[in-house]
Amino acid sequence: MRVETVRPGDLAVGEVPPSREPVWAQRWRGTLVSALVYLALAVVLWWQVWSGHPTSTTTCGCGDGARFLWFFEWPAYAITHGHSLLYSSWLFHPTGINLLNDTSVLALGLALTPVTLAFGPVAAMNVALTLAPVLSALAMAVLLRRWVRWAPAAFVGGLVYGFSPFVVTELALNQLNIALLAVPPLMVMALDELLVRQQRSPYRVGGALGVLVGVQFFVSTEVLVITVLFGAVAVGLAVGFTWIRQRAEIGPRVGHAVRGSLTALAVATALVAYPLWFLLRGPAHLTGPIWSNGSLSRFGNTLTSFWSVGSLGRLGAGMTRFGGYQGPKLPGLGYLGAGVVVVAVGGVVVWRHDRRLLLFGGLGIMAAVFSLGPGHGYWVPWQLVEHVPWVGDVVEIRFTVVLLLCAAVMVAVVIDRGRTWLAEHRVAPLGLRAGVLAGALAVATLLPSVVAIWPNVPLTARAVVLPRWYTEVGSALPPGRVILAYPAPFSGLQSSQAWQAVNRMQWAQAGGGGPQGQPGRAGTARPGFEVLMAASLPIGAAPGPTAANLTAIRSALDQWGVTTIVVPDQAGLPLYEQGRSTAYAVGLLTAAMGRPPVFAHSAWVWSAVAHRGDPAAMSQAAFAACVTSAPTARPSPRSVPDCILGTTG
Repeated sequence: MRVETVRPGDLAVGEVPPSREPVWAQRWRGTLVSALVYLALAVVLWWQVWSGHPTSTTTCGCGDGARFLWFFEWPAYAITHGHSLLYSSWLFHPTGINLLNDTSVLALGLALTPVTLAFGPVAAMNVALTLAPVLSALAMAVLLRRWVRWAPAAFVGGLVYGFSPFVVTELALNQLNIALLAVPPLMVMALDELLVRQQRSPYRVGGALGVLVGVQFFVSTEVLVITVLFGAVAVGLAVGFTWIRQRAEIGPRVGHAVRGSLTALAVATALVAYPLWFLLRGPAHLTGPIWSNGSLSRFGNTLTSFWSVGSLGRLGAGMTRFGGYQGPKLPGLGYLGAGVVVVAVGGVVVWRHDRRLLLFGGLGIMAAVFSLGPGHGYWVPWQLVEHVPWVGDVVEIRFTVVLLLCAAVMVAVVIDRGRTWLAEHRVAPLGLRAGVLAGALAVATLLPSVVAIWPNVPLTARAVVLPRWYTEVGSALPPGRVILAYPAPFSGLQSSQAWQAVNRMQWAQAGGGGPQGQPGRAGTARPGFEVLMAASLPIGAAPGPTAANLTAIRSALDQWGVTTIVVPDQAGLPLYEQGRSTAYAVGLLTAAMGRPPVFAHSAWVWSAVAHRGDPAAMSQAAFAACVTSAPTARPSPRSVPDCILGTTG
């Protein structure tokens, strides 16, 4: 490659001589520097993990964190034991779970299998949580280098995207399937090359686009649906604009674009055809809406969400008590920051003929509109599509992903154009002073978001605590054990999935969390499912030992093939690992089993569950007397079971 030389006399006043270094070398060096800075920021964000014990400390072994620990352990276990990567009967035994119907982030689980095998699922999940913002920001910065000349502008755009309040909040909530947003910018880059630049082989670019579709499928089908939907809208807007303004440009590009598009379709079909069938028709696949619990599955932005910090509001107290992030209040998922909004809107006003700003501005407005949720007293466009298959399963606030991408592009373009304008109009030379002024604009863009995130830096982490029975007994159980854990994981208190993952799948589990863990999907075991769910979750009235309730529990135990019931009774367990009082749980299950448990390793345990006595139905008054007046484990561990069985003779 020949490098041009420039003589000082050839330069305009204040202009910086071009580097003798090849452009590709400059780009790679800039990318590497950006990656290192992004990684440093991510380590600071997760400092409580990496400064302590990354193999045993993470957001918490509860809520969605517990489920994702399970999803990281399963690929490693499946590969080493010859099981399917897409299906498992280790949850929801014996029906099993279709992992593609859940947030299984299989692409991450497979990629990090060596880490899981060497250090465990907690370490693997921590690596993923740390790299998610890094990869997302870096992918955006690489995309932006196609459209901006000033590398710091691309770097800031990467920060706006990968370290946004949206991403940081999703990381804190352990929503890795949503927080890892590295693929959408790369898909945009492939489309830009395929439809606009057309400097590379359409077959290579189309093949890369097909692979990206496959990767995103195995990270998050929800984000894939959002990306494909708005990608189609973006292509339509771009083609329409070109047809109106520069129709002659379309004809010469059609053949190249069609060849690349067909290649992308062929590669994507080859990668996801069977997994897509498995998702829709494979073992334990879900039918109907993914979430059937009404308003809990509907969560959208309001008209002020984008510039008002807000918070997760109604989710905050529930997260702390029943599982999830244990730190300070998190900013709302729709918050962009006043700086981002002002810079993006101001840039469109000043450079209103820039097609990039017009395209991404229009696309961002559409995404913002569709992210508005119903239930705020006014009609929103989401109500037009909420019943459309697949699209209706998207949680509407997650259309913020597209808005975020558009905002990052617009901010980077505006900062880059601002720096160029400063130099061209002699407000400052193209060198240092123009860079300082443009840098000040970048800081003003980022500052509101930094202020919103700052109370949670570093993100709060907790040790993954296993009850003593699971560390001393559960980690070495013989094959074939099926455990009903208390609290039951389908109650929303999902810590038992973390215990199972850390125990390296030594036992199968009755039930589980996520979209499958809903009463409507429990089949004929639904009565027992609902009793055990209400018995675990300390909200509302506790189920009593009526004949109907006890019969329902016994029937569910039979249908699930439960061999062992475990109720931890151990001081110091985190609140999010506890259900109702231990005495109540032991009392209800003793009445259902018709025989007492064994108290060992700080837990009440019923082994050989199939061998039961007669159910001990009793009045609510008699039951309350047994579970409220007697101590739980000390000084007489058998006091509650003896009272229950003694009361019924």
